Amino acid sequence: MRVELGELGFDEGGGLLIKRALRVAGPGGQISVSGSAPDLALHLRSWCRSEGHELQWFDADALITGASNVAARWSGAERSGSPDPSTPNSVAEHPPQFWGLAARGALIESGSPEFAFTLADKIEVWSADAGRIYAQGAAAQWDPTTAIPWNANFDLPPEVEDAVVQIMTYLIENETAALIVPSRLVSQLHPHFREVMQVLALQAADEARHIEVFTRRALLKRKELGLSTAGGQASLKTLVEEPDFAVASFLLSVLGEGTFLSLLWFLDRHASDPVTATVCRLAAQDEARHVAFGMAHLREHIAQDPGVLPKLANAVRRRHDVLQNTAGLNGEVFDALLLIASGSWAPSDLRQGHQNVMKLLQEMDELRQKRMVHIGFNAAEAQELSALHTRNLM
Repeated sequence: MRVELGELGFDEGGGLLIKRALRVAGPGGQISVSGSAPDLALHLRSWCRSEGHELQWFDADALITGASNVAARWSGAERSGSPDPSTPNSVAEHPPQFWGLAARGALIESGSPEFAFTLADKIEVWSADAGRIYAQGAAAQWDPTTAIPWNANFDLPPEVEDAVVQIMTYLIENETAALIVPSRLVSQLHPHFREVMQVLALQAADEARHIEVFTRRALLKRKELGLSTAGGQASLKTLVEEPDFAVASFLLSVLGEGTFLSLLWFLDRHASDPVTATVCRLAAQDEARHVAFGMAHLREHIAQDPGVLPKLANAVRRRHDVLQNTAGLNGEVFDALLLIASGSWAPSDLRQGHQNVMKLLQEMDELRQKRMVHIGFNAAEAQELSALHTRNLM
């Protein structure tokens, strides 16, 4: 078989033609190569030596004999599952660290470097719903510039506008924690679990967008944000610093973001302006996916290892003990919720607003209990643990 390269250099694509011809010739087969590129001889010698091919020169032609051990380089290679998670055994229970950054389903060369991904066990992180949730999330992304009626004409009473600013400030703080947690976890996750990695990355992107729109709404009519309390930050610090994947997912998604779902829908219902209502409604749609993934993952994990439940329960109790001397929910946040739910300073409206906020807290508690029962707790445990959930809501 003859390969005529003409002026084409080995590094300009000539190498591809030579490799193609050698594949056809097979181990032990011979091809002749001719060409006039200045560095062809140098490149051929170097490449043949590195690949184990025999090279001979006859005037202007090179005769290459394919190495008989051409497949030796890949003799110890491993196929890292299948890119399709629905096929049997496609996702490894314990992917080796030397699989590293390779795509799931790739043929991985023996001798690849070892990585140090700490989240490398399927039971810890996997959910069969991860691919579906990611696809839904990717399709539901929204543009803050066009999805929200920033130019809507409205003027709230000054005290109500101040209440909205305080609520937005509180939401920004909590959404920042909700961005940090998945960002930290995704950096520790073995890339073999790519669907989970994609879900967590999308969660972080969602939270970044929420921080943007909450900040933009807060500064729409004011030049300064509201208050941040030491107790609120102490509560979020325990969440941000939780090292265990299952516990972090439970505290953030099942309890924290689940509780925030009720808050966001409440704000959507009671908002006095279209910007606040839209911002909260769109954020709630994103948060619902975050909760869905946390629930799906933990339900699968607990079904395989019921011993996880005591660990989750102890995490709630431990967090409660750490935070029991803090003030809990910012008083200004509670007052802001009350004013937004009332809409005016009229005593009858304030009474109704207070009743609405009390109903919100009751709804939060009931839904926390339902989510915990769904993943495996009994009703009594769910009631106890929901009552111990941080008073800062997240």
